[in-house]
Formats: sequence, C-alpha cells, structure tokens
Amino acid sequence: MIEIVSPTRCTGCNICVQACPTHVFDAVPGGIPVIARQDDCQTCFMCELYCPADALYVAPVADGPVATAEHEAIVQQWMGSYRSAIGWGKGRRSTAAQDASFELLRRAH
Repeated sequence: MIEIVSPTRCTGCNICVQACPTHVFDAVPGGIPVIARQDDCQTCFMCELYCPADALYVAPVADGPVATAEHEAIVQQWMGSYRSAIGWGKGRRSTAAQDASFELLRRAH
C-alpha cells in the first residue's frame, strides 16, 4: 500500500497520478501529489516504478496503512526500492536477464 510521497524528493511531475490504475493520488496545482484514496491502493507498485525521483514508498505487504515515517524509509533505503530492484532508472541495470522466465522466452523466440 502506498505510504509516502516525499515532499523533499518529489518534483511535482505527477507521473504517479497518471500511472496509478486505481486513481489513488490527486494532483495539486503548484504542489506535490497527495495520497487521496489510500484504501484504493492495490500495491501494484506502478507509481513507485514510474517515479523518476524515487520519492515514493509502497509498503509491499500491507492490508491497511502502516504509518511509516519518511525518515525511516530513507534510512532503510525503502524509497524507490522496487524501482531499484528491477533496474529502472538512470545508472541502473535491468535485472530482467536474471529472471529464468526471460531466458525461456528468449530461447523460444
């Protein structure tokens, strides 16, 4: 479940607003998006994946809000951790080649 939109990291690009399939965020003119419908979050990680500033944290296992503090998420390196794990973003290397199904598909084609 989406927990944090970092006011210090967010650039206000609103990509997360566009990427979210369940419309969890509301854009704020001249500001950063707000989590408006947290209970609608399906933990799909699309917002975190597309955030170019690693300004979001989605708790991977949450049936409801877990009230994670931004400071804790930064110290634990959770901000943008999903995006980092799959290798999306500048200076990162894709991890798709490490997926066994990727190798099977490559051989099949």
